[in-house]
Amino acid sequence: MGKKTLILTGWKHADYALSAVLAWRHFKQADVLGMSKRRLPEFLEEVSGYSEIVILGVSLCGDPERLGKALKSLKARKVHVLWLSLFDFPAWMGSDVRDNLESVVIETDDLASAVEEYYKVDGSDLTLFCDAGNPLGKKYLELLAAAEYFRRNYQNEQPYLRVIQHLFAKDSEDRWTDNEKLMIEHYRRYGHRELIGKSDLITGLQEKVNLLAEHDRTRVLILGGSGTGKETVAIQIHNKSKRKDEPFLAFNCASVNPQLLESAFRGYEKGAFTGANERHAGVFEAADGGTLFLDEVGELPLEAQGLLLRILEEGRFQRMGESTNEITVDVRVIAATNRDLATMVHEGKFRLDLYQRLSVIQLRAPTLREHKEDIPLIAYAYRDRNHMGGWLTKEQVEALQSYDFPGNVRELYNLLERAYVFGITDFKQLIREHKELNAALLPQDKVEVPDNLEEATRLHVKHVVEKYNGNITKAATALGTSRNTVRKYWG
Repeated sequence: MGKKTLILTGWKHADYALSAVLAWRHFKQADVLGMSKRRLPEFLEEVSGYSEIVILGVSLCGDPERLGKALKSLKARKVHVLWLSLFDFPAWMGSDVRDNLESVVIETDDLASAVEEYYKVDGSDLTLFCDAGNPLGKKYLELLAAAEYFRRNYQNEQPYLRVIQHLFAKDSEDRWTDNEKLMIEHYRRYGHRELIGKSDLITGLQEKVNLLAEHDRTRVLILGGSGTGKETVAIQIHNKSKRKDEPFLAFNCASVNPQLLESAFRGYEKGAFTGANERHAGVFEAADGGTLFLDEVGELPLEAQGLLLRILEEGRFQRMGESTNEITVDVRVIAATNRDLATMVHEGKFRLDLYQRLSVIQLRAPTLREHKEDIPLIAYAYRDRNHMGGWLTKEQVEALQSYDFPGNVRELYNLLERAYVFGITDFKQLIREHKELNAALLPQDKVEVPDNLEEATRLHVKHVVEKYNGNITKAATALGTSRNTVRKYWG
């Protein structure tokens, strides 16, 4: 029995997939797995059954001490580990890593070329499969992007490995499975609906989304300003739940004439009113089995709030014009608003009983200014998805992070597209022009500061608390003081 080889390759880039295929060609028989730099130490601790492990382009990061111990253990078991990279060891990397694997550093433009050079294999016949300039290459790049989307959002690694298998076999599109074609359709619909970021705020929100997805009857109220991604949060909850194969229906409560909200919710029979020429299902009936996302629910008039409450309480209703048969539905309702519903309840503008029905669980979509550290990742994902290029320069990122983005992620996308269309590389100038063009829409910070120190302090604390959307802890950290002091001046 010959040596058993494992090829570990990175995610996302077509270069990684091509590299894995080229190495596979050399070994003829090998297993292939996708791997992240964060997970590598843990994986190497547990891997077994291989006499050779080839690591293609995956950075040797994660926990260096843990990585060193894992490599030392593999060497003691006579497992040969080869690390092939375009970049040398980082300066801080210790000898416990360096001495327990074979490193090959090849300075070339891409990893696939390095693999070709090292293993003396020819990959010229594969370039068209990852070339956006030809129809098949464009389709393969979309299949790869869809597979990566499924890995990130649904922790499903198999589609990526299937792409590598297709590339190895040089399959035409007609060899793709029905599930893979459905995966692409799903990506086309939801690929731009992703919670991107590694900040505490976004990772915390992602964790809550994953928990809520397991409880597919729990109602959720998503709070947040315009452009923060409230619908994206709702889509993520739906797509990760048992209802994922059922409808997801988004209904904007502010987009319909108040007089027509009843027919929108309940639907109607033919002849129910003038103009009702055929039977029409309401949004609850259309979303039966799935998820109904009620956006801008704070805009509902009180009469419509009462109707919505009855449907939520009973789970059944009659279409308008129907006097006998009732429709029973099983719908998860996720609502969203940029309004302060609690204050509206206090002012008598929103029903308390409806508020309690909708807000079993509350989530908040954070403003972009609260997690500016995620701007590079968000920008990269948008530019890559729209074929605008990859990473931004350090100066471009700094320019974007200097701006507060009152329009949140949506405004960031607009700026990135404007830069691409006009070929703008000076993002400082881009931001200046954007501010000038939208001066009337931007928040006005010119507030007269009181002479009295106590009042001036109170005004400043109030401004900082509002900046962090009422989060006392974040405001206290930003101010460099205690939460009690913030409460003293904010209350």
